[in-house]
Amino acid sequence: MSFPTFEHLTISSPEPTVYIVTMQKPPENRLTVAFAQTIISALRFIETTIGPDKPGCVIIEGSDAKFWCTGVDLEESARNPFAGADGFYPLLATLLDYPFPTIALLTGHTFGGAGPFSLSCDYRVMNSERGFWCMPPVDLGLHFDGIGALAKLKLRPQVARRVLLEAHRFTGVEALEAGIVDEIAPPSEMQAVAIRLARQHAQRARMGVYGLLRNELWGDALEKFRRVSYAHRKRPAPPRAKI
Repeated sequence: MSFPTFEHLTISSPEPTVYIVTMQKPPENRLTVAFAQTIISALRFIETTIGPDKPGCVIIEGSDAKFWCTGVDLEESARNPFAGADGFYPLLATLLDYPFPTIALLTGHTFGGAGPFSLSCDYRVMNSERGFWCMPPVDLGLHFDGIGALAKLKLRPQVARRVLLEAHRFTGVEALEAGIVDEIAPPSEMQAVAIRLARQHAQRARMGVYGLLRNELWGDALEKFRRVSYAHRKRPAPPRAKI
């Protein structure tokens, strides 16, 4: 199967029902408006390709073992106060409302807004040998609406506190123990683990209710992100520090 060309990402399908989106945007796959919208376009293409009420699963991976994503591009956010509303929030909302299971294959460091990005996916597989999962807004003087919504819903309260109020840097082993990720694997085996999970869960989309049932679990977060997507009536506060 041939796939269209997308800027800074590729789509592949190693087997029927399994699609892999590989992010390839230097530096560190930071989420600009354009890149977030590109990921959304890739997800919509896959959705159309699979068709309604069919089995399918999407894996979102980084292109190397050092970084998965380091979150929102803060330099763009400083220039454009609506960057989150036009890029980041719509991406999270798209994933939370997606009709197929999704897997974040955390090939390396997952920092900042990449935390909610990864939590927006249904499953997470993390590099067991390299990389941290960390949300440091408390150290950056940074806040955006809904920043803790997914941590609150998906993680235990003590873990959510470490994530949001302590900016703890979780190794792969720690993230697995905390329930942030579902599996860990060395770099050479990560993709195979993610494909195995994708194969296992792809069939759950065939009855056409996967997205509806997900909304029963995480709908509060989805509504928060929808309310601030494409909304220009409120100017977010700029961060007080940079990574």
